[in-house]
Amino acid sequence: MRVTRKRLCSLLLCVYSLFSLYAAYTVFFKSYVHSRTHRVAHKKNTHAQEPSLGKQDWNPWENDEKQIQVTAEQRYAFPISAPVKFRVQIWGKAAIGLYLWQHIFEGLLKPTSTAAQWREGNLREGKTHFSFITGPAVMPGYFSVETDGVVLVLNGREEAKIAYAVQWLHYVQTLVETHKLQYVAVVLLGSEQCNNEWIQPYLKKYGGFVKLLFLVYDSPWINEVDIFQWPLGVATYRNFPVVNPDWSMLQASRPYLCNFLGTIYKNSSRETLLAVLRQNGLNHHCWISARERWQPQETNESLKSYQDALLQSDLTLSPIGVNVECYRIYEACSYGSVPVVEDIMTLGNCGNSSLHHKAPLRLLKSMGAPFIFIKNWKELPSILEKEKNLSLQEKIQRRKKLIEWYQHFKAQMKQKFIKVLETSFMQNNKDG
Repeated sequence: MRVTRKRLCSLLLCVYSLFSLYAAYTVFFKSYVHSRTHRVAHKKNTHAQEPSLGKQDWNPWENDEKQIQVTAEQRYAFPISAPVKFRVQIWGKAAIGLYLWQHIFEGLLKPTSTAAQWREGNLREGKTHFSFITGPAVMPGYFSVETDGVVLVLNGREEAKIAYAVQWLHYVQTLVETHKLQYVAVVLLGSEQCNNEWIQPYLKKYGGFVKLLFLVYDSPWINEVDIFQWPLGVATYRNFPVVNPDWSMLQASRPYLCNFLGTIYKNSSRETLLAVLRQNGLNHHCWISARERWQPQETNESLKSYQDALLQSDLTLSPIGVNVECYRIYEACSYGSVPVVEDIMTLGNCGNSSLHHKAPLRLLKSMGAPFIFIKNWKELPSILEKEKNLSLQEKIQRRKKLIEWYQHFKAQMKQKFIKVLETSFMQNNKDG
């Protein structure tokens, strides 16, 4: 009996030891192998969605993609010995904040849904940590402020927007006065006529607390000292996406010479544009979709139609509206469709500054935008005639140049934005 019990105990001990060994193997080895398999399968699925280029096809973005990958790895891989020197929080209370974060900074947001009440993201550039928050739930006093400085993104296009912007400025002023913030910058979607006097009392030069102002449109205030010009960008409020150029976008033949999808205002140059196209029979060669009233909201169908028009047209016609600078210009660049821009100043107070004399579109012109600028839409027939005679290879090279320029433009704007902020912050430390 004793022998039997002894054997039973030995057997149980043996089984327990084998189970322990199996558990250890599962935890330390099998799970690792499983995670690797999962990652490989995920990469295969990703590549399956991309167009096959073939071994003999040349990818013009191969070097750029490798550089972007290296840059991304460097951005997020920081040794412990390189501490964060600046902390900047961006409060996106206007749609152009999404252009700044997602298109210029190439930052991610969680959750990804545009309908979310609160969205946030984080990234690091050099020794500066940037965080971004946006959404209807981002309200004054309802979130923690743990940062050295704030970039407040505001809309000042109309009276109702200005009133809302002023509420935020008053809240930030309180934080500065109670020493919870060291410095403040504002990115402002200004008036299309450049009537932005309402913000002057908040600027430091006028006794306020806003040290830096990044202002959209050709305001004569731009001085490259404390007021800088900022691009309008794409219509993020209508869910225009971040477009990643691919080989088919560059290579494919486009069935339309040009496109124009937009509102036709009475007695505007847009009426002239349509008349020129019809009189010369060119409307059959272009994707034209005109409407009499402006529609602020985009449906999935209308957004897809608009993106298809950009993708299938070699040129995007950009007649002036209330201001020469419009979302269409940047959206066309995203798809490699060359903007044909009506180069005429609109009514209002926009124009040349003491430093810049290339208005309108000073910012884009100063950075060598490869657009077609015209003074009158009667020039269009000759432009489209030249288009008909261009070879596909010539158009491919032009698309490549435009897309590369736009990528460089956004990268330059990001670096300038960061440099201006960091320089201002360091000056604040010296002043303190």
